[in-house]
Amino acid sequence: MSKDKKTRFPALIQHGWSVLPHVIVDAYNEELKDEDGFLGDRASKGAFRDTLDKWRKQVAAKGDDPFGDTPTYSLTKSQLDKYLKGDDPTAIGLIHTAVEEFAGELATVTARFLKVDEWKDTEHIVVGGGLSGSHIGKLAIGRALILLQEKGFDIGMSPISNHPDEAGLLGGLELAPSWILDGHDAIVAADIGGTNLRVGVVELKMKKGDIAKAGVWRSSLWRHKDDDPSRDEAVARMSKMIEKLVAQAEAEKLRIAPFIAVGCPGLITRDGTIEKGAQNLPGDWEETDFSLSHELVQTLPLIRGNEPLFVIHNDAVVQGLSEAANMQDVEHWGVFTIGTGLGNARFTNRR
Repeated sequence: MSKDKKTRFPALIQHGWSVLPHVIVDAYNEELKDEDGFLGDRASKGAFRDTLDKWRKQVAAKGDDPFGDTPTYSLTKSQLDKYLKGDDPTAIGLIHTAVEEFAGELATVTARFLKVDEWKDTEHIVVGGGLSGSHIGKLAIGRALILLQEKGFDIGMSPISNHPDEAGLLGGLELAPSWILDGHDAIVAADIGGTNLRVGVVELKMKKGDIAKAGVWRSSLWRHKDDDPSRDEAVARMSKMIEKLVAQAEAEKLRIAPFIAVGCPGLITRDGTIEKGAQNLPGDWEETDFSLSHELVQTLPLIRGNEPLFVIHNDAVVQGLSEAANMQDVEHWGVFTIGTGLGNARFTNRR
């Protein structure tokens, strides 16, 4: 091939594939441990709640509780943000104290990751997950960055640009080969988490092949943790959610590509099974006889009369891919997703 010809990207379709059109996935789903267990658990949304609850009990033991009778784990992020901007100095101090302690844990966990071979030379980390979209999350991320720089790490850290609820859907576009997007207006994406299952239609809004302007046209959410479904019930529910959204999109004359991107916790094999890391999902998704890919083949609806092609990848990888367009000024970058656990992935840009 002559040197002046445009570089071609592979059009391979495989679950959990490491070579994607715009990035190489160097590592994901790292499960670092210390004497207390999984290191990522120290920087999860549950860890932040535990920290806040600990300090809250100490304050309540010596006086009034600024949060009243509301349990710590029922306080929403928006409520905490409102308290932080309010006039109660005790509530403000409690939240700041919890944020500071959590930021210290996030910095410690990040430092450990940066010592892993696959994460060395990382120049920037974007932080996703529900906590990152709140004011308290942004405070924790900013404080963790300062602590890392104080430790001598030359790295950037920032909240994910898109809304955390949508990033896990938007990143699915980076799993789709360009030929399947041609002539279509949107794709379907699913984001399976330890608490929620979200399905959405991602509208391309393409100009000259650029997918950076894509947006979520419509989505639906199921908080499966409240219903405690079986594994098979969860897969069936996801397929029904997809079928309903596809029908709505077709009614609005959106041309849906016969392609579905699925983000799921765990280590995803080439054949679409899950080896490890899916312990927070309903039922046993790591069972040797269970293949998510096989189940989806049986249950996914037709799209415009065609059997859809689908790709399954790790949910942190997919959420990180939503940031690919904003990471062009670095070579090596990563993503943390603060959720039920600490999802993680590390990328190298393909030039």
